[in-house]
Amino acid sequence: MSLVTAVCRVDRLLPDSGTIGVTAIDKRPVAGKVRVRPLGLYADVQADRKHHGGEDQAVYAYADEDAEYFAASLGREIPPGLFGENLRTTGVDVTGAVTGERWRIGETLELEVTIPRIPCGTFARRMGVDKWVRRFTEEGRPGAYLRVVKSGPVAAGDPVVVTHRPAHGVTIGEVFAGLTPERARAVLESGERLAPKVVRDVSKALARS
Repeated sequence: MSLVTAVCRVDRLLPDSGTIGVTAIDKRPVAGKVRVRPLGLYADVQADRKHHGGEDQAVYAYADEDAEYFAASLGREIPPGLFGENLRTTGVDVTGAVTGERWRIGETLELEVTIPRIPCGTFARRMGVDKWVRRFTEEGRPGAYLRVVKSGPVAAGDPVVVTHRPAHGVTIGEVFAGLTPERARAVLESGERLAPKVVRDVSKALARS
């Protein structure tokens, strides 16, 4: 069964050596229901709003299965929120989700899969792992950002149901790895709503054809 196993939001802003000076990557599990609105979870924040947040990056989901992979690889626990995710899931192939796919979580919340997470320097500093951005990229397990289609509450234990999956079949993992011209054309011709980043990736891929 596909479930949300943890709901995470910022615990506190931490000092960071990047250009912003602070980071909101320190997400931690919270108990009970949390309201999710178009810009994300209630009481959650993003410090660097140029690169994080916004309607197409309102919620970041990461799979327990991928976290367990990294835990084994790194020899350390990857507790919910360590990667800055809002939702930790089980039974959901997050990286294998199709861009434009829709999830119903609980009774009313509806989310749409938009783009993969792109690792950055803040993430690398949080992890403290040598060449982390390259390693995370090469492993191809980025997790997915989601847009809020219908607001509603979310809590650990809520079921996740896929209500729509675009026929083009192009996954978050494929977008993360770089689209081929053929796959880019499939997305473009589908008529599905595309996040601006996916549109840019499609354009770049088609320019190479």
